[in-house]
Amino acid sequence: MKLIYIFISLLLFQSCFKENKERDNILNIALTTQVPTLDHAISYDTVSAEVVYQIHEPLLEYEYLIRPYTLKPLTAADMPVVKEEGLLYEFTIKEGIQFHKHEAFGDKPRFLKADDFINQVKRIAYDKKSNAFWIFKNVVGIDKFKDTVNSIDDMFKTDIEGVKKLSDLKFQIRLTKPQPQFIYAFAMSFTAPSPEEIIRFYKNDLSVNPVGTGPFYFEKWDRNLSIELKKFANYRDDYYPKKGDRYSYERNLLQSKGEKIPFIDGIKFHILKEAQTRWLNFLKQKVDFVILTKDHFTVALDSNGRLKDDYTEKGIELQISPTLTYWWLAFNMEDEIVGKNKLLREAIAHAVNIPKFIEIFTNNIGQKANSIYPPGIPGYSPSARLPYEYNVEKAKELLAKAGYPNGEGLPTLNYDIRGVSNVSRQGGEFIQRELEKIGIKVNVVVNTFAGFLQKAKNKKLQFWQGGWSMDYPDAENIIQLLTKASLPPGPNSANYVNPVVEKAYQDLLKLKPNQDQSKYLSLVEEQVNQELPWVMMFYSRNYVLQFNNIKNFRHSDLIYNNYKYIKIQ
Repeated sequence: MKLIYIFISLLLFQSCFKENKERDNILNIALTTQVPTLDHAISYDTVSAEVVYQIHEPLLEYEYLIRPYTLKPLTAADMPVVKEEGLLYEFTIKEGIQFHKHEAFGDKPRFLKADDFINQVKRIAYDKKSNAFWIFKNVVGIDKFKDTVNSIDDMFKTDIEGVKKLSDLKFQIRLTKPQPQFIYAFAMSFTAPSPEEIIRFYKNDLSVNPVGTGPFYFEKWDRNLSIELKKFANYRDDYYPKKGDRYSYERNLLQSKGEKIPFIDGIKFHILKEAQTRWLNFLKQKVDFVILTKDHFTVALDSNGRLKDDYTEKGIELQISPTLTYWWLAFNMEDEIVGKNKLLREAIAHAVNIPKFIEIFTNNIGQKANSIYPPGIPGYSPSARLPYEYNVEKAKELLAKAGYPNGEGLPTLNYDIRGVSNVSRQGGEFIQRELEKIGIKVNVVVNTFAGFLQKAKNKKLQFWQGGWSMDYPDAENIIQLLTKASLPPGPNSANYVNPVVEKAYQDLLKLKPNQDQSKYLSLVEEQVNQELPWVMMFYSRNYVLQFNNIKNFRHSDLIYNNYKYIKIQ
């Protein structure tokens, strides 16, 4: 059956390639699920990020062609000036940056100013739906602002004590205590500017009405099919990087150095939930990239993990991309069943065959996790070991000690999945079968991705596959997922609170840049391994295919504003 499937795929590929005609200058991107929101104060998922970062621009961005990841100015004129031992940040904005045209601005161009960044800080504090308050929790006076402001008018009239406009192009933010990772926040779309005119025009609901300064403006959204962006004609002068790392030279990614960007006329995001649909659309060149999933590893790659000749001969290229994305099984620590019974969590940790999951769902491309920290991040050690492994007999012993011998008396557990695709369903069914081996009954609950996120915010999940794509390359970004300040609607969907972790986290925040973090990172990991709010699964690696007429593409799960660099030939 597999041979037939491969043969049919190759026939489809050959016929689709022959039918390809001269194309337009629009980049076509596949989204794996619906976009929950385009409001950059709320958006906190990788699918929304694909769109949001093309429209909105924060103060900073990452160097496109350099690793390790390095920050540089985007809408800022320079890197922020940090004073008073990390308590005061001063930002200066580039002059002459225009917002996208909108009727709220009238007929005149609207230029970026300091007030627009201050507005966004206020929106994050005011809007209870925002996932980003953790970023600004140490800003002087922000708690008072959050507690007293009750309307949009109040929001604009009320100042945050620690956020001060110095001029039209300069503002400062004062913290209550040093926060070395604070600078990374200004490369996140959360902190991109919001004009007062737009906020008032849409009554602070920007979920379907994004207006930014980015290289592409929002044109159209068909909820079930696609999102379209167009090139912003008045985008300021910006240029392709002139320098890169060794990889960028090996991949010929500096051929456009110094040229004005963006190169493309627009982007069309296609909502294609099924891996097979994305694959066939890629073969027809209706989408320009595809990240291989388990269904297509053996179709596209040989036994050595290289792209098969049938595809290279047709101009398809393979890019293997390390990521800062990883996965675990998560428990709601407030749940009366799984959250209050550590032995039950231990039983589940030993009952699930993680290596088999990796084999089936990543074709062994995923790297089995051995730590709560991913490779490439301070705190990760290749010699770290987790306190559990696949052992069905031990799992049964632990389940009996938990008070449920052979699962007797244990209610059916709800395992929520993150989407409606076949892969999501199959992943849930795998967990269901694994736990059935020790007597635990599992109900696989299917959700849309937006519905899954809403359940997480409302503390309605019991047991699920958690995952994280890091916002910035620092272990603090992981630990904050396990802190009280990040409880729902924030990203601590496990509802985990541990005083030892809280103290270690606060001590970590007091460190100066480049000061040794290892003591605190080890302490946090020790607590997580003891209490098991998470059972670690694997670190992702992406195998990305593209046609060779797509130039300058370097995949990253941290840099989302990369489409401005792409050239179509």
